[in-house]
Amino acid sequence: MTGPLRESDADHTDDSEAPGLAAPPRRLGALTATLLVVASMIGTGVFTTTGFLVADIRSPSAVLLAWLVGGIVALCGALAYGELAAALPRNGGEYQLLSRIYHPLVGFVAGWISFVVGFSAPIAASALAFGHYLAALAPGVDPVVSAAVLAVALSALHALHVTLGARVQNVLTLAKVALIVLFIVGGLAKVDVGLVFAGADAAFGEAAFSPAFAVGLIFVSFAYAGWNGAVYLGGEVRRPGRNLPLALVAGTGLVVVLYCLLNLVFLSSAPAQQLAGVLEIGHVAAAEIFGARAGSWLTAMIALALVSSVGALIMAGPRVYESVGRDYPALAVLSRRSRMGGPVVALALQTVAILVMIATASFGTLLTYIGFTLSVSSGLTVVGVMVLRRREPDLERPYRTLLYPLTPLLFTLLSLWMIVHALGQRPAAGLAGLATMAAGVVLFLLVRRRER
Repeated sequence: MTGPLRESDADHTDDSEAPGLAAPPRRLGALTATLLVVASMIGTGVFTTTGFLVADIRSPSAVLLAWLVGGIVALCGALAYGELAAALPRNGGEYQLLSRIYHPLVGFVAGWISFVVGFSAPIAASALAFGHYLAALAPGVDPVVSAAVLAVALSALHALHVTLGARVQNVLTLAKVALIVLFIVGGLAKVDVGLVFAGADAAFGEAAFSPAFAVGLIFVSFAYAGWNGAVYLGGEVRRPGRNLPLALVAGTGLVVVLYCLLNLVFLSSAPAQQLAGVLEIGHVAAAEIFGARAGSWLTAMIALALVSSVGALIMAGPRVYESVGRDYPALAVLSRRSRMGGPVVALALQTVAILVMIATASFGTLLTYIGFTLSVSSGLTVVGVMVLRRREPDLERPYRTLLYPLTPLLFTLLSLWMIVHALGQRPAAGLAGLATMAAGVVLFLLVRRRER
């Protein structure tokens, strides 16, 4: 394991819940939690980002370095989250962690951010992207209709039966990983990886310390988003003291390896000038390596990846809203579950938001500030590892962060750098993120006032 995980503490849990409400049963194992992380991370980002990085950074080897650095940052976050999730294994992710570490207001705002920015908007975006890829395979299919059908079908599955939903999600994710591995193996057997490192001695050093590399790292970090997926279901994972840190680190580590190898294949498939500025770099690489017909095969692979990603987000998001409902009587309706265990009301609320965003395409404006607002939540959570160690040194910690305090400090500094950079480069997006947080504060005050 990646830190001192004591076997005697492996079954440690903290199942404290709101008074009068029973904790949800722990039905999910380490495999499901790990695959949830993988499915949350692998979407369209890795298939669409690298062409723009090549155009801006102008060094294939520096682009590959950006994907490696972004992976290291994600791993640092996963290592820190692992300690908090193992010590405080409840559903809710940042909502419940920040409520405990700082103040209920901070946690509530994080939960509001999760609803608007962390889940509903990305699900709508991914579902619409699936619709467009499906239309490419089957012309005449309306992308909006297929996006809505996908969102409703997966929401119904996870609302009606937790165990069945988890099994379907596992199969989809394993199939996605298997296809990506086949693409990587087949690609590496045909390409010349030396193309990536040709002339790296001169171009690499200049590119790696350029402002363009800094900007590119922000976009790479967006593609790695989802590494914290397992913490949202912390209250339903068996042996959380062992399985939650394992899922976070193993899932993130697997995606880092896949991303770096996948980009090695992309960058080796053609000269840099042919890849620069290309949105569908996956299609270009597949056509160069395997022939023109490979584009349809890759389109199907991306469509499957999107189904898995949508399912993972649909599965995780309602656990946040349900957790809010368990803690605030005014919102208790969100904590209701179906007879087969699904958080049916929370899922219904999320589905309505998704369908509105799909129908109006309003998620496009949300996506411009997703990185900023989520960086604030995750940065505060990782800092919480250090805050909680100082304030509650006797808290039982089945797992402790590897290389503490280096890993949380590195993640925090890079998150702060990205937040400041985002405010400087895109002030409108930063202001929109701050407005979202302010709306969360107002909603918190209204809920507390109603309860009084």
